[in-house]
Amino acid sequence: MSQNDAWMQRDLAVLWHPCTQMKDHESLPMIPIRRAEGVWLEDFDGKRYLDAVSSWWVNVFGHANPRINARIKEQVDQLEHVILAGFSHQPVIELSERLVAMTPAGLDRVFYADNGSSCIEVALKMSFHYWLNRGQPGKRRFVTLTNSYHGETVAAMSVGDVALFTDTYRPLLLDTIKVPSPDCFLRPDGVSWEEHSRTLFAAMEQTLAEHHQEVAAVIVEPLIQGAGGMRMYHPVYLKLLREACDRYGVHLIHDEIAVGFGRTGTMFACEQAGIRPDFLCLSKALTGGYLPLAACLTTDDVYQAFYDDYSTLRAFLHSHSYTGNPLACAAALATLDIFESDRVIEANRALAARMGQATAHLADHPNVGEVRQTGMALAIEMVRDKPSRAGYPWQERRGLKVYQHALERGALLRPLGSVVYFLPPYTITPEQIDFLAEVASEGIDLATRDSLSVAVAVDLHPGFRDPG
Repeated sequence: MSQNDAWMQRDLAVLWHPCTQMKDHESLPMIPIRRAEGVWLEDFDGKRYLDAVSSWWVNVFGHANPRINARIKEQVDQLEHVILAGFSHQPVIELSERLVAMTPAGLDRVFYADNGSSCIEVALKMSFHYWLNRGQPGKRRFVTLTNSYHGETVAAMSVGDVALFTDTYRPLLLDTIKVPSPDCFLRPDGVSWEEHSRTLFAAMEQTLAEHHQEVAAVIVEPLIQGAGGMRMYHPVYLKLLREACDRYGVHLIHDEIAVGFGRTGTMFACEQAGIRPDFLCLSKALTGGYLPLAACLTTDDVYQAFYDDYSTLRAFLHSHSYTGNPLACAAALATLDIFESDRVIEANRALAARMGQATAHLADHPNVGEVRQTGMALAIEMVRDKPSRAGYPWQERRGLKVYQHALERGALLRPLGSVVYFLPPYTITPEQIDFLAEVASEGIDLATRDSLSVAVAVDLHPGFRDPG
């Protein structure tokens, strides 16, 4: 028995993995990872896998990054954790100052949580509680976009709309208002992203006109709907939404948990629309993929609605045991240092261009409905019928075939249904991007069976090839 097999058997005897039908592992091997460095994961048998999805979208500067490692090691010898109620510490103060300075002007207060879903819960509760404190208890509903995803705690699921995650728990969910997504994959032929996004905003305008008196906030994933299949839309929608929320007296919540910190081509997606949300939710890349931490930034107006004598019971009584953990804050500070010193956003432009060039040929594949990209996020959508963009039945699990092929070739590509996507660490090289494009092309050919992509030869390069 190999070391991988031995660890896999021990794992399957005791673990229950997330987002997994565990019965799959009767035939699909579990991959135990021994170590990681840069963009590479290495299993116990010595095989390496290029981490094309940043380990669930969190790792932006590579595994075992020496600068982040050093900051955490320094911190652990000084303070590992302290209660953040009535106490504070240097890393959380410095991180808060830097987040306020780098986000859009007016986001002056930072409230911490442990993860993305919890951060969404903070924003939803804070928005509702704001209106309650301001004497408008009727504003208790939330508006969200179809095909959206905001996490898997109950309130976060309530403002999501990916059936795989929400249908089972529908009896538990809040009563929210769903508005058609501006998803540009669905635009008619010949219509631009901007035109389609403007057209789809009409439904949001009508919804707010009719329901604003009972709506606390609108929540969106700006520019990219991640778990919904990396569907994308134009920044003009965010600009129109900000204007409408102001007119109708409704909060705007931006869930930038997946798209913040450079993923869309700017540090924060909201910058591309030139707007400031009332709540900005951040997590994932905040700590460079090291430790759980989330930050909900909001305005002084929201903060002041809770600032009063204790006897009024206006305080925001929400907490997590590890709120503002010093080790996580230290990792976040090191991550922000790298963004600043290495001019990462500028460097990413060349990498994003290389991703586009390396996958451009797939637009001509007979079973690819679209190759779309926003910054350092690129998605390739496999379809059953190209003219109509009709998708494959989910039961066929076409994406799983791509995943399995990629593992054989030495890459971690974890498709979302029939959508193959690249969300790599920013330390990836152009040559490694070319390798991923090659592997994805091969996998798509195998998954769709009927035809080969125009840029891949009949020889599918069997076996593992280390691209360096």
